Amino acid sequence: MRVRGFEVCKGFEDKDISLPVRKTKNSVGYDFEAAEDTVIPSIWKVVFANMGKFLKGDKEFETFKPTLVKTGVKSYFAEDEGLFLANRSSHPGKKGLVLANSIGVIESDYYNNVDNDGHVMFAYYNFFPVDVTIKKHEVCGQGFFQKFLVTDDDRAEGVRKGGFGSTDK
Repeated sequence: MRVRGFEVCKGFEDKDISLPVRKTKNSVGYDFEAAEDTVIPSIWKVVFANMGKFLKGDKEFETFKPTLVKTGVKSYFAEDEGLFLANRSSHPGKKGLVLANSIGVIESDYYNNVDNDGHVMFAYYNFFPVDVTIKKHEVCGQGFFQKFLVTDDDRAEGVRKGGFGSTDK
């Protein structure tokens, strides 16, 4: 009987994807690798572009979104567990990378969803003044499993209808 684990997502079967592993026996997190080279642009490009627009009186500003780093991996686990995604401790200092959502939360019903098959991705902002590239097979983040508790009067009945960002739909 399978309890929890990782699989390669649909569409990535022939892309040389590495499943997450713990590097030491006391590691809390499983290291996820990037499925492809990903350029994470510096936020300062947009900041300075918007500053220029502001100084010229323009009221329409460019928006910036986090860059999603694909892993090509999905995960299955029990309904009373979550997979929590965290940044690498070295990323802020060495690469200027910060997770856009501080910590990613993957629920069990994200697995095999119709939108993206449960693809685990890390959403990053780059605070360095230059673009940063995460190379294929480079560790892009870590994930750890955790049980969660619910209240006595919990009545959650919703059913996931999609993938990334679909919990409230």
